Amino acid sequence: MIISIMAGGPECFWPDLTWYKEKTDLWVGVDRGVWSLLEKGIEPKYGFGDFDSVSEDEYEKIEQVLEEINLYSSEKDETDLEIAFNWAMGQKPSEIHILGATGGRMDHFLGNIQLLQKESVLPHHGDMDIYIVDRQNIITVKTAGSYKVTALKDKKYLSLLPVNAEVTGITLSGFKYPLDDASLEMGSTLCISNELISESGNVSFEKGILMVIRSSD
Repeated sequence: MIISIMAGGPECFWPDLTWYKEKTDLWVGVDRGVWSLLEKGIEPKYGFGDFDSVSEDEYEKIEQVLEEINLYSSEKDETDLEIAFNWAMGQKPSEIHILGATGGRMDHFLGNIQLLQKESVLPHHGDMDIYIVDRQNIITVKTAGSYKVTALKDKKYLSLLPVNAEVTGITLSGFKYPLDDASLEMGSTLCISNELISESGNVSFEKGILMVIRSSD
């Protein structure tokens, strides 16, 4: 099952929704993200949030369409997106795609990125693909292991950023800038803007956590 979550970020940062309309099994809207989906002709099944960013008329229409609305106070210990993401994790899908989570406020953006790095989420990166996607980027997190990487026509760059203090045993094959048993410390830009030189390549590392970003100009 593929779950797509639409948060309330600016539409100018969204990816093309065509693929998501075709492949998504379950749509979830977060706060104004619910209304944004309805405006695009997509009816989410579930909604989460305090809905303080929609008008009364918009909320009435949301109530008429959604199967379930999970309404929360604006004063709480998690963001609306974190609540929706935790729920989606509990459904045990094969993939979660988070849209509308970039752009706008930097504190929200960084907080959204860190959802992928939570201690409770890290063990699931092996059996579940979790992505934050916008017009230029696909962001995910990987724990130690070996991964095949396939070329993407519209995302030629691949960057690796350490999530913890140091990632060790990094080997890259099939890339413009290969590595063999390298280490990557927090703050290093060694693995920014690499490129595949064939249809696929391989990324492996022995210890640590990496953020993987596929991007375009």
